[in-house]
Amino acid sequence: MTHKGGCWRRRRAALVLATIWLSGCATGASDLGGLRACPPVPEYSREFQARAAEELALLPHGSVIGEMLSDYAVMREQARLYSRP
Repeated sequence: MTHKGGCWRRRRAALVLATIWLSGCATGASDLGGLRACPPVPEYSREFQARAAEELALLPHGSVIGEMLSDYAVMREQARLYSRP
């Protein structure tokens, strides 16, 4: 049994949309004082990042996971900018 290309694309698009909707920062009231609506960005050690880079290099060229990690890096940077005092 094989998957049809169109069906797979729709499922992937639905997964991406659900991920975006569920992972976005919550909107907050402007009168929260110093509180932020975005959660803090976790820090990873150099060793952990090196291991992740090695594992990423093992993925096939054009891997969807590689693209998702690239998007995650952008989201982390955006969250970091919003969480600064």
